[in-house]
Amino acid sequence: MIDTHTHLYSEQFDTDRPEMLSRALTAGVSKFYLPAIDSSTHEKMLELEKSDPQRIFSMMGLHPCSVKEDTWTDELNLIKEYLDKRSFAAVGEIGIDLYWDKSTLDIQVKAFEQQIDWAVEKDLPIVIHTRESFDEVFEVLDRKKNPKLRGIFHCFSGDQEQAQRAVDLGFLLGIGGVVTFKNGKIDQFLQHIPLEHIVLETDSPYLAPVPHRGKRNESAYLQLVAGKLVDIYNKDFAEIDRITTENAERLFN
Repeated sequence: MIDTHTHLYSEQFDTDRPEMLSRALTAGVSKFYLPAIDSSTHEKMLELEKSDPQRIFSMMGLHPCSVKEDTWTDELNLIKEYLDKRSFAAVGEIGIDLYWDKSTLDIQVKAFEQQIDWAVEKDLPIVIHTRESFDEVFEVLDRKKNPKLRGIFHCFSGDQEQAQRAVDLGFLLGIGGVVTFKNGKIDQFLQHIPLEHIVLETDSPYLAPVPHRGKRNESAYLQLVAGKLVDIYNKDFAEIDRITTENAERLFN
């Protein structure tokens, strides 16, 4: 299995990171993709990647919640420097978040569009954060249509119509702990989206799947997400593992 979205560098893992990674490997997770947040975590993320470059891969981008009036242009300049200096797995996580702060929508859109342009220029996938912002994100993607534009709708929690629209735009759906929640709702229609459009993720340390909901998430719990897809798609675990892994490998090249 591949965890396509995990914040392994989070301070929540500072006391037991080696053990946490060991549990994940034992559970069958073979690769970990780390989304960037902002300059406060870049160094820690890149150091972790250096510790196991065959398994751990960094993205680079500015999280929408870190798009602030007084710092966002400096943050973007730093991201461009990184993207020009070395290769990354993807540009992410980027997007729009209207749950925490609606007042920054204008600059969130500008930051999102700029980073999409860089992803197209570098021929990299993007990893999209959408929270209460599907309409706004789709508007941007429609404006920025390009044959090279591809990626993942991270932590997909929309409805069937939004899932289909994302797929029609050439994106994969990142499915994590939400699929195990009683009020998550995506388990009610996901079987209508072909498995070829699905990748697995945890978003550790956030959004732990049932029965760990509300506690710290970790990459080992990816097997619980895959286990839920076994029920939804009526396929055996090995098949879920194989197809979602191939999808992730194809996207991240």
